[in-house]
Amino acid sequence: MSESLANSELSDFPTSSLSDSKTPPYLKKGDKIAITCPAKKLPGPMTDGIALLQSWGLEVILGDTVAASFHQFAGDDDLRAKDLQRFIDDDSIKAIIAARGGYGTIRMIDKVDFSHFAITPKWLIGFSDITVLHTHLFANYGAQTIHGQMPVNIPDASARSLDTLRKALFGEQLSYQFAAHALNKAGEASGILIGGNLSLLIAVSGSASDMDYNGKILFIEDVGEYLYSIDRMLRCLNRAGKLKNLAGLIVGGFSDAKDNDIPFGQTVPDIIMDIVQHYNYPVCFDFPAGHIPDNCSLILGKKVTLSVQESAASVTFL
Repeated sequence: MSESLANSELSDFPTSSLSDSKTPPYLKKGDKIAITCPAKKLPGPMTDGIALLQSWGLEVILGDTVAASFHQFAGDDDLRAKDLQRFIDDDSIKAIIAARGGYGTIRMIDKVDFSHFAITPKWLIGFSDITVLHTHLFANYGAQTIHGQMPVNIPDASARSLDTLRKALFGEQLSYQFAAHALNKAGEASGILIGGNLSLLIAVSGSASDMDYNGKILFIEDVGEYLYSIDRMLRCLNRAGKLKNLAGLIVGGFSDAKDNDIPFGQTVPDIIMDIVQHYNYPVCFDFPAGHIPDNCSLILGKKVTLSVQESAASVTFL
């Protein structure tokens, strides 16, 4: 998608929705949900994932990318873009779920025309590499999307995380209460929830998929990164002014964080608090989302209240 096309699409979308955010229609039994692979190819069949979606009364439609292979990707960039385009433009498809993450969404996103999505939004579900789509759809169209489990992860997913995905898709109330962390920063806040995978937030920074962080509640998570790299990415966001004016910060799983032979000397919570401790907003750690089995669903682009107390923390979608 060229810059001129992106600007044209944005001008056709009501500007009020960029601040208010737009909720796609919630699903109901009998609706069609499409599975596509915008990034890495599948390691095998998604039997459990398809069965789960069908058990919720949904009709599952498989994209051409599900069986495709091009090096490490689920088909070449053009095929992956065409597959997503097909489901965006098909009004009979009420939701699109990414089969998996990996790497590759950023290679094909500019080949996709989102003008029909701007008029007829639908739920987009996924996490990790799918953060590129979450940020792009919110930044350009004010659209709400779901950060949650994907079919490839369902065999190892907790029952709670899967139920939160069902609730998010069908419009049931979502709220979370979780244990306090020693480095939590107490406070109350409300605002639009944005975020996703930290590495991908950095990858889209300065692009057409970047977001305005001011007044937002930011969620971050990541997997397999070196501690020094986590420190560098957060300092990059901070130097860009993106952490200064947040309403709040929610930290999910930072799974399998790695260290060098010479220890970095700080844990992930230490790194984060070293950067944001002087800002006047609540911060909580250990939210149950990320590259973990208990990857509970978050509706990005939706307003939430964040309450961080000495004994516990909570996130409630409004």
